[in-house]
Amino acid sequence: QVQLVESGGGLVQPGGSLRLSCAASGFIFSSYIMNWYRQAPGKEREFVATITSSGGNTNYVDSVKGRFTISRDNAKNTLYLQMNSLKPEDTAVYYCNAQRPRGGTILAWGQGTQVTVSS
Repeated sequence: QVQLVESGGGLVQPGGSLRLSCAASGFIFSSYIMNWYRQAPGKEREFVATITSSGGNTNYVDSVKGRFTISRDNAKNTLYLQMNSLKPEDTAVYYCNAQRPRGGTILAWGQGTQVTVSS
């Protein structure tokens, strides 16, 4: 069964850091584009970051550029999001997904992990 499980969320102060993980199973992880999205209460789900199957290319939403880093370890079937200089507006549930490289359809979404940035 295809499965994506996020972890690493929690409560941090503004300016702090957190690293999220997304553990993948049930598919050939190294063949898929991987993405992070986030959703704050009452708002639409927002794209955060993407990484190609080999990890050679990444892209980010403007609001997190220079602060967040997406990476992957294909040997461990795991996707990461390193979040630094966190701001209250980063508070959201963070989700990972796996995207087919041809056609771009989504294979699966994870259940999400809560990130709260507050003093």
